[in-house]
Amino acid sequence: MHASLFLALTAAALFGAATPLSKALLGSINPFMLAGLLYLGAGIMLAPQTLRSGFRRKIQSLDRKNIRYVVGSIICGGMLGPVLLLFGLKLAKSASVSLWLNLELVATAILGHFFFRDRMTPRSALATLGILGAAMLLSFEGGSTGIAGGLLVGAACISWGFDNHFTALIDGLNPEESTFIKGIVAGTTNLAIGIAVSKGSVLALPSLAAALVIGALSYGASIVLYISSAQGLGASRAQLFFSSSPLFGLVIATVLLDESFTPAQGLALAIMLLSYAILLSERHGHRHEHSAAEHTHWHRHGEDHHDHAHARSGLMARLFGHSHPHPHAAIEHEHRHVSDIHHRHEHA
Repeated sequence: MHASLFLALTAAALFGAATPLSKALLGSINPFMLAGLLYLGAGIMLAPQTLRSGFRRKIQSLDRKNIRYVVGSIICGGMLGPVLLLFGLKLAKSASVSLWLNLELVATAILGHFFFRDRMTPRSALATLGILGAAMLLSFEGGSTGIAGGLLVGAACISWGFDNHFTALIDGLNPEESTFIKGIVAGTTNLAIGIAVSKGSVLALPSLAAALVIGALSYGASIVLYISSAQGLGASRAQLFFSSSPLFGLVIATVLLDESFTPAQGLALAIMLLSYAILLSERHGHRHEHSAAEHTHWHRHGEDHHDHAHARSGLMARLFGHSHPHPHAAIEHEHRHVSDIHHRHEHA
């Protein structure tokens, strides 16, 4: 739990920096091209490690269900989400867009409740309404342009909400491999579209390099860390901590881009922080059953579901966990839990 929380917050810091840094690049790169470069940067960063891990064999061994999850993740998380975000970012201040990105929590929670057996409690519903209200407050502040930007960012957050659940459910690929295939396929597609609509204009080398570096850190390292945390915390709970990323984006936008911090942004931030506090106070536990299973995901030993043996385990694996195929015996027990990869059971 603590390692997964650390991973989620580190991912938030890296991802939060992407919004103001991308805003600075939109003057010289169109949204499709920038989205493609950001995700290609992520894919290139992960390529050496991924291609040494038997990636082709793992892709070929995926069943139809997991292939659907991978394709859904590529389309929603790698293609639609970043393009919609960048078009919204062209219309609004990066500080406001950073706060709007909290709508991803709303989308993840609602989609999880209705489509992915990720239980929404009264407290999480109240927090969801609070974040939605704060986002609407920011949209109205900017007039018609602000509303249009808010709608585009909201659509991006819905796309990423689907992506969050798809990636948390992928069984057979580790986080690096999921992010690699998303980065290469979605990045290449969006880059090709961007080149086509740019009508032959030449991209400056510094802008190209900056986009790839931002992508490597904010859409590569960050997303790997988030996926790892989602498999330990559950998609909605991991998204709660990951949603602190707008705070980092807000600070960077104010300091580096010299954007003003408005009263509406302050009020929206206060509402969002209160919503986080409500979610953090949530507790859920009851007796439940697990069927026997064998799967692959990021995990640590010393908790309720991972007591299998290893010939040897390095220091980093013991501290932060690791990913490999492992079995689970059938068991019935009672403990506090979240809707992670092991706890997507029905509730009365």
